[in-house]
Amino acid sequence: MRQYHVDEIARIDIPRVREYLNQHAAAARLEDIWWVDLPEDLLSPEQFSHLDCRPFRFAVELGDNFVRFEFLIRSRETMRCACIGYATRQQRDFILAFADRLVEDLALRT
Repeated sequence: MRQYHVDEIARIDIPRVREYLNQHAAAARLEDIWWVDLPEDLLSPEQFSHLDCRPFRFAVELGDNFVRFEFLIRSRETMRCACIGYATRQQRDFILAFADRLVEDLALRT
């Protein structure tokens, strides 16, 4: 799996990361997993044309001392479709910017 991984987060900061994700992402049914929807203007042509597969999103996982941002862009509505795949350059930039904001807003030391 391609992903961006921020580790060595102090345990004392993990509750603040959890709160940040609760405010800026949608909690998944699985514990410590969140979804972040991509803006429509970042969708690939194939994703844009698949109206029934929208919205598209990426997963964020929080661990004991890490937060992981997946580069796999998924559909909320379907598990298998040609529109599901790894992030384009613009989508990857959006994911990295989200991760950077989290680190900066919380002043995390890693």
